[in-house]
Amino acid sequence: MSISVVPLAGMPEVRPGDDLARLLLEAVRRAGLELADGDVLAVTSKVVAKAEGRLVPLPGDPAGRERVLRETVAAETARVVARRGRLVIAETRHGLVGANALVDASNAGGDRLVLLPADPDASAARLRAAIEELDGHDVAVVVTDTLGRPWRLGQTDVAVGLAGMGALDDWRGRADGDGRLLEVTEVAVADEVAAAADLVKGKASRVPAALLRGVPRPEGDGTARDLVRPPLDDLFRTAGTAEDLIAFLEGAPPPAGFGPDPVEEAALERAAAAAGAVPLPGGRRLRVVPVPAAARAACLDACSPAPPGLAAAPVLLACCLGPAEAGDPAAGTELAAGGAVRTLLLALNALGVAALLHPAPPATRPELVTALALGPGWQPLGLVAAGHPTQT
Repeated sequence: MSISVVPLAGMPEVRPGDDLARLLLEAVRRAGLELADGDVLAVTSKVVAKAEGRLVPLPGDPAGRERVLRETVAAETARVVARRGRLVIAETRHGLVGANALVDASNAGGDRLVLLPADPDASAARLRAAIEELDGHDVAVVVTDTLGRPWRLGQTDVAVGLAGMGALDDWRGRADGDGRLLEVTEVAVADEVAAAADLVKGKASRVPAALLRGVPRPEGDGTARDLVRPPLDDLFRTAGTAEDLIAFLEGAPPPAGFGPDPVEEAALERAAAAAGAVPLPGGRRLRVVPVPAAARAACLDACSPAPPGLAAAPVLLACCLGPAEAGDPAAGTELAAGGAVRTLLLALNALGVAALLHPAPPATRPELVTALALGPGWQPLGLVAAGHPTQT
């Protein structure tokens, strides 16, 4: 068996609304080829996203660019997996895990960010259908993106969208070369296609696609989402025994008091980022606002009577909902925000920081808005005291 992988060079810069299927066919013919049934086209997610208009403009000033990047990554994040300094490893709504939720600025002109397609599998299906309509051949489409891998250096391309073939070649129940029955082997053919295409596309050559011929396409109409391991099968998502996990989810008991030692700023930022990554109805997010020293007394007065531990804590955080977009406060947002607040408390607990929540009744919220100098439409939901617990 032999497989050929041909780079499809010479494609123009793709812009929103471009006919990507036609551009790909022109690139195939420019390479001196014609499509055939059974071929596989590997296309970078970047050109798919550009054609679909999945772009975010960047301002000219460095501070503004950094702010837009942070906000965009947060909007694309379903779960923060790890954080170190400015680097965020995040899970997207597609179930993909990568740096900055796969938000990318490379090969984007320097003035914008490129997001993943909203639904890469649907993008692959549309592209496959358009190519078949134009050319009449049965061609599978793999939409690719670059990911790092835990415990391995370097990056490689993987399939983030797929149409026209199965994602996996299931060898379970077949015999190996020694006649031994295979029990767990599933070959990720779609990922292998993406990696093979990356060998000829390169990272800086502006070759966004490759044609693969001779690939043993798995039967079926799979999707790239088939390659995402279900959370319950993920041995590395949680650690310890079931009792350990349940105890963690139950959270630490409220602290009897707080010691004077300061709380590490990075721990507060990580916990706030985890809470802010929880998706809420209407696209809103929980905002964790540090209460400045000058506003502490006014915030405590607004929440009176508050537990004594609130005043003694070295850190006071306000959990807030920002203004709803277009005046559309989605139903159930405040209730769902309770889950985000719980995520904040769990994250602080996981980082060794004790926390105490005091919800803010609706009648007290205007006073908190004034004390914190928040803008119109902000909804403070409560105060969280954080610190190192006193030893009993």
